[in-house]
Amino acid sequence: MNQNKILVEQAWHNRELLKNENYKSAVLDTISLLDQGQIRVAEQKGTGDWLVNEWVKMAILLYFPLAENKVIKAGDLSFYDKIPTKTAFDELGVRAVPTAIARYGSFVEPGAILMPSYVNIGAFVGRGTMVDTWATVGSCAQIGQHVHLAGGVGIGGVLEPPQASPNIIEDHCFIGSRCIIVEGTIIETEAVLGANVVITGSTHIIDVSGSVTQYYKGHVPARSVVIPGSYTKKFAAGEFQVPCALIIGKRKESTDKKVTLNNALREYEIGQ
Repeated sequence: MNQNKILVEQAWHNRELLKNENYKSAVLDTISLLDQGQIRVAEQKGTGDWLVNEWVKMAILLYFPLAENKVIKAGDLSFYDKIPTKTAFDELGVRAVPTAIARYGSFVEPGAILMPSYVNIGAFVGRGTMVDTWATVGSCAQIGQHVHLAGGVGIGGVLEPPQASPNIIEDHCFIGSRCIIVEGTIIETEAVLGANVVITGSTHIIDVSGSVTQYYKGHVPARSVVIPGSYTKKFAAGEFQVPCALIIGKRKESTDKKVTLNNALREYEIGQ
């Protein structure tokens, strides 16, 4: 592993080294280890605290020029791409509904469920998690265990620069329909996002559940219940409403970790 790391980092700074078989093998071996779940793009050190393995992201980026486009067959369908898709889901212990796609170099733990959806290279999907219909798990995104990504959720990919944090959804989160999470956002353990919440790196995440307003950027605190909102901002042309995310409360400790989105929002008299 350490040897792979050294060779990948050297090749990242000098692409000519990829002509050498040792450097090429280090890149390909790293992607294979990613595919098997033996290494990850990012590792959790605590709630909301993650370490990005920059060299692994470097290997993914170096893999593209090494791979060759080829025809990929899926029944009557035909594709032309550099990266193959996962197969033998039965051996992996993953339920994959027809047209679910997980790219080589991603890892889906046994017990996960993939509805017709897409999981990109470098991504990690934990056991017991459901990636629902038309949901997308972008490159290097880290999805924890027992998470529900509802229909149409978009978890963006973050490949460059290598030191940039991927989008992360920690364990037992519920991400409502059509939510969009991008630009290295971290959704901490057991958070619940209502439908259509959009969080980018610059989105104001405003906790309005207490007597004093609190502001966050780039992460949603653990067990938060979040809905779409807006706040007034002054521009040269006048005052306008700007989208934000509102934290309206916390999941109760007594709430079952398999709580549905509707039940969590019902506690605060908020419809989905």
